[in-house]
Amino acid sequence: MGSIYTYATLSLFFFLSLHLTTGALVKQQPLVLKYHNGALLKGKFNVNLIWYGKFTPVQRSIIVDFIQSLSSTRAPRPSVSSWWRTIENYKGGASTLVVGNQILHENYPFGKTLKNSHIVGLASSKPKPNNKPNNNVIHSIDVVLTADDVVVDGFCMRCGSHGVLGRSKRAYIWVGNSVTQCAGQCAWPFYKPMYGPQTPALVAPNGDVGVDGMIINLATLLAGAVTNPFSDGYFQGPSTAPLEAVSACTGIFGAGAYPGYPGTVLMDKGSGASYNAYGVNGRKYLLPAMWDPQRSACTTLV
Repeated sequence: MGSIYTYATLSLFFFLSLHLTTGALVKQQPLVLKYHNGALLKGKFNVNLIWYGKFTPVQRSIIVDFIQSLSSTRAPRPSVSSWWRTIENYKGGASTLVVGNQILHENYPFGKTLKNSHIVGLASSKPKPNNKPNNNVIHSIDVVLTADDVVVDGFCMRCGSHGVLGRSKRAYIWVGNSVTQCAGQCAWPFYKPMYGPQTPALVAPNGDVGVDGMIINLATLLAGAVTNPFSDGYFQGPSTAPLEAVSACTGIFGAGAYPGYPGTVLMDKGSGASYNAYGVNGRKYLLPAMWDPQRSACTTLV
């Protein structure tokens, strides 16, 4: 059984207690993620994607392009890769992520209601022999992605989780598509929040509220997985429910953010979609602020 650290997009008690000012660095009441002297995931990693349920080719490409964007230098700034490079300010240097294996479980082998043990089992599954990752990479992070008609134990109370697979200490992540279950909790700001100020929702940059919401949660959990993989890395609060590299900055996407308002972000003039980072293949993404240990503040891209 893997150990699990959970994350909810709107940690309302913490979010509503923020005191924010404008600026590229969003300043708040003293926020320090203490380093607990544990190992971090540094170096080059394959991100293996395990798709559970039905995802369209376009939905898969949005997420694959996001992973590819993390290490790409081809996109203009502000870019997904410039956002990810904040990770280099944590002890140990860079964490480079590349797309590894992809496994499709479109026939729901465990049904449409999953327990945490199913997620661990999926993360532990072996790829097909002809689906090889980058052979120059020896480490991996396994990411289980569940479709919008899959119910996972605890979903909506949490939007995803990360942990390690037993004695192997291999990192894994789970993220669900919340669009039909709790978009107001796990796909904000592309959907009106379940609680708090009812400000208008933003237009999703890739035209898919569920998948663009998954990108926010996946970004959050990837940052948490590499900076606090074994519950003894960077975090604030109890180790069983930690505030990590991005979840400590919940609700902040641009300068001037405050509860119910994500902050100043860019807008596509044609579609009206909101974003703050460019990716590969012409993609645009909205990424959450990340805590920068050099500045002890949540850093935004815009």
